[in-house]
Amino acid sequence: MSSHGKKNKKKVLTRRPRHVVGKEEKYRQERDKSDKEDEISEEEEKWLLSFPVAMWDLEHCDPKKCSGKKLVRHGLVKILRLGARFSGLVLTPVGQKCVSPTDRSIVQDYGCAVVDCSWARLDDTPFSRMRTPNPRLLPFLVAANPINYGKPCQLSCVEAIAATLLITGFPEEAKYYLGKFSWGHSFLELNDELLKRYSLCTNAEEVIAAQEKFLVDAREEKLNRHAVSDFPPTDSETEEEEEEEEEEEEEEKEGGEATPVKTISQIDKQVKDMHIG
Repeated sequence: MSSHGKKNKKKVLTRRPRHVVGKEEKYRQERDKSDKEDEISEEEEKWLLSFPVAMWDLEHCDPKKCSGKKLVRHGLVKILRLGARFSGLVLTPVGQKCVSPTDRSIVQDYGCAVVDCSWARLDDTPFSRMRTPNPRLLPFLVAANPINYGKPCQLSCVEAIAATLLITGFPEEAKYYLGKFSWGHSFLELNDELLKRYSLCTNAEEVIAAQEKFLVDAREEKLNRHAVSDFPPTDSETEEEEEEEEEEEEEEKEGGEATPVKTISQIDKQVKDMHIG
């Protein structure tokens, strides 16, 4: 064998083993990279609001899908510990009063906060340890987040924060928060009419009245659609329905995120639950 061949053989034998990055490691690297980018932008975003936005994190949610944790990384939300008192407006199921434009001064002076917990574990959540003089409920709104898209009232943290800011007169700040998510604009589009109605009310009672009127109108619209649907479907309508059914079956097989539900059917259920109409 020539001296040239021996050198090549030696190089082959001493070649370093190839390092293959697994899916989990690759995700970790991307997450770390994202976290560093969030840290870099944190100082740039602190100036935006003149009031605090906070949350109690019960750690019920998947960190990869939690909108609240993403806002924390961007420096847009402060974490509160259990037992801590928050003087601003707090969105909580134990509230007795609905958010309304009259709450603007509370938000402006003391800020707003949310509780980051699972909808399936509300009974296990220690709401009594989240102290505030201003507990509030949100009126009827439809979720646009990928987990609960189209479902009434099951909003993510960022949707709840944005809704509060919009109703109390901080639209630019609300849009900025939603802008951190690719789907954020969908929340505004789904709830445009409702949010405009709520923001024009003068007190919590008017907000509830606007909510009830919307739900009643929605139910009547649904009944009218049913009346129209009594006629035999055209060929094009039948083809469209078959295509939609096939798409839904494919999505179920792939096991992806929660598929969008028909908002109108969810609204009808909400009306029945509230015994309206």
